[in-house]
Amino acid sequence: MLNASGIGVRNRRTGDAVIRHCSWFGVLAGLALILGACTGSAPPLVGVAAGAESQYIIGPGDAINVFVYRVPELSVDVPVRPDGLISTPLVPDVLALGKTPSQLARDIEDRLKKYIKDPNVTIMVAGFAGEPVRQIRVIGEVAQPFAMPYHVELSLLDVMIATKGLTRFAAGNRAVIVRQEPGGPRTYNVRLDDLVKDGDVTQNVPMQPGDTLYVPQSWF
Repeated sequence: MLNASGIGVRNRRTGDAVIRHCSWFGVLAGLALILGACTGSAPPLVGVAAGAESQYIIGPGDAINVFVYRVPELSVDVPVRPDGLISTPLVPDVLALGKTPSQLARDIEDRLKKYIKDPNVTIMVAGFAGEPVRQIRVIGEVAQPFAMPYHVELSLLDVMIATKGLTRFAAGNRAVIVRQEPGGPRTYNVRLDDLVKDGDVTQNVPMQPGDTLYVPQSWF
């Protein structure tokens, strides 16, 4: 009678939904425990030099000004497309992704030589997004998780200001930086509560291109 009235079907569907919800909750809880264990065993990152090159690397979303000396009709403002290419007059589809502004300028000059004599090109980046593999990413218990372009002398405190601080549930002193190193990714502990709340400047470590900052949730 229950099936005929449809009540049993609804209950079974509700039960399936509850089971699926519990399964996802279990997966997320297990992931949190794994990350929590990693933060507990991570070595501290205090006073580690950045050691990153200072030249800017062009990435998708950057706004590029291409200036061709004495040829104003070839000077344009263009965005770097998602595929990493830009197009300018006489030079369609030139790769900008992963190059410095000087490298891109030389590439465009080489392409222009068939049209004008001794081209002189200057590239200026007006809007910055940066190469994706060099961006700084912040996830977990922060007010505003996001990705930001790396720049020279970027510090952990700069990143925390950009994220607008920690949430009320954050375990700031168990935060970690996941850093890409020659032997593979390595995890370092950073004490954000000491930095942000207590003003411990020894925790204001330099960031490196491609760093990911993860802030776990407090256990209680």
